[in-house]
Amino acid sequence: MTDESVLNIVVMVCVLGVAGISICARRRKQKQRWFSGVAAISVICLLIIGGAAFWYTHRPLPAPTRTSLFRGIEYERLVEDGPMIVHVVRIDLDTPELTFRITPASSSSSYDVDARTTSEFLSEFKLQLAINGDFFDPWRDIGFWDYYPHSGDGVNTRGLSAAIGDVYTEGYTLKERYHTLYISETNEASFTAPDNGIFNAISGNIRLIQNGDPISITDVENEYLMKRHPRTAVGFDEAGKTLIIVVIDGRQPNYSEGATIPELIEFMLGSGVFEGINLDGGGSSTLVIEGEQGQAVVLNSPIHNRIPGRERPIANHLGVYTERLNQVEHE
Repeated sequence: MTDESVLNIVVMVCVLGVAGISICARRRKQKQRWFSGVAAISVICLLIIGGAAFWYTHRPLPAPTRTSLFRGIEYERLVEDGPMIVHVVRIDLDTPELTFRITPASSSSSYDVDARTTSEFLSEFKLQLAINGDFFDPWRDIGFWDYYPHSGDGVNTRGLSAAIGDVYTEGYTLKERYHTLYISETNEASFTAPDNGIFNAISGNIRLIQNGDPISITDVENEYLMKRHPRTAVGFDEAGKTLIIVVIDGRQPNYSEGATIPELIEFMLGSGVFEGINLDGGGSSTLVIEGEQGQAVVLNSPIHNRIPGRERPIANHLGVYTERLNQVEHE
């Protein structure tokens, strides 16, 4: 091998070495940039998650309030120790032009009803106020990515349901396992089926108060009864002239933990309820009114898929038509 050949080989090796070092350096820089990008995205995600977690556990509490929402409808928000946010609605059943609406039967599926959020129900039927109603099935809530029903999906109600004279189901459970609120065409409220036919009806699972007396809680180990959850309940006063709704926010740490059934009964009694039942609660508990521009406004803080403020599509609802206060002022 000549000296020239050796020199050529050395030069080639040097060139290849420099090229290799250059390529490695570029790849290292690319990796560094990639890792820097991933790190930046990770930091941003952590900040978002941390901020959301901080907000979730440090939300400011609303102020207590009491106001007239519509003609014949009074609203009160209580802020109790716990913390616990309680919403109380009182509806004067003698109010002229006031009528009720229950979610109608499904016209497109073999299920009882098509699921809607409470806001969707209020907007669809142009109501002034609406709350969630009965328990239902099928249902699942594994997370934001996997739950049922979505709006429009078919579901069945647990108890008897009727809308404007149409008794479209007697429920999928035994009659002795649910209690039903009946509202006549003339707004007479009762927990006893009328003899002259059912007009509007919506059901719940537990009779909370009967003849002014609270139910006796014997199963103190029952977590559904004794653990705090969001709750919705409905009843009426001793004269039968005022329908009373209680909605309690829950599952939201440091904002509102929810209520046990005994605590719910206590608030019902304190609100003047003489006869009352428990409706579906948990992620279903929702109270919505019509806003000034006709839009749905959620008064409470529902929680669905563990997300505060997110509404759950549910089976049936109880809604109210009445006049706006500005309509009354201009009469």
